[in-house]
Parts: sequence; C-alpha cells; structure tokens
Amino acid sequence: MKSIKEVADMFGITTDTIRYYEQVGVIPTITRGENGYRQFTTQDINWVFLAKSLRSAGVSIESLIQFTLLSQVEGDERLAQKDILKEQLVEVDSKLEEMMSVRNLLQYKIDTYDEHIARINEEFKSNERVEELWNQSFRVKN
Repeated sequence: MKSIKEVADMFGITTDTIRYYEQVGVIPTITRGENGYRQFTTQDINWVFLAKSLRSAGVSIESLIQFTLLSQVEGDERLAQKDILKEQLVEVDSKLEEMMSVRNLLQYKIDTYDEHIARINEEFKSNERVEELWNQSFRVKN
C-alpha cells in the first residue's frame, strides 16, 4: 500500500490532482484506512498512471470519466472502452505526423542554415531566389 503523497511523487503530479481525479470519477474510489487516509493498491496506482498518461495524450476528462465508468460495468458495454482508446490513438497518430513534419522542417532549416545565410548576404535585396517553404515537402512519408 502507498500513500497519496508517494503516488503523487511516483508520477510527478500533485496530491490535489489525484484527489480531483477521484472526486470526478477519472479514477475509481480509493480505499481508505482506519485513519481515513487513502491506501493505494497496485491496481489503484495503475489507474493513476493510466489517467496521467491518457491526459498527457490529450484525452479529455469527460472521456476518462466515461472510460472509468465503463470499467465498472459487465458485458459488451465495457467494449466501448476500446473505442475510446482507438479514437485517442487516431488523434495521437495525427499529432505525431504533424510533429514529425515540423521536426523535418526544423532539420531542413538547420541543415541549410549556412547556405541560406550566405545567399542572404549575397543577394540582400533580391527576392528572386527566396524559397517557398510551404511548397517544400516536409510531410512524413507513409
């Protein structure tokens, strides 16, 4: 068993965040000891980790609440959890593609920086040879 402080420290979040997650239903209710303090089991810690990870990936609080509620039902209804995860995976993949595109642009600018500065110095007032970055292909190739 771990305390709320220990769990918060494990994941670099505040105890207030964990309390909020429990209060709104992002994580299931945590068992309390005789002293009234939360006692986190491994399963509880897994829920905190999952909530933190999914929030970092952009999953909304509402979706996390729905995900948690679905974990407490039986039968085919619970399969909707997988749909929530699939939707988020599509979103993360899209963000990754966009970030890779930006990364490729940055790498291109770094790789051609010296050449670009030399060209600027040679043709300080001419716009004829200015490249059209928007027409360059920095998209990630599938």
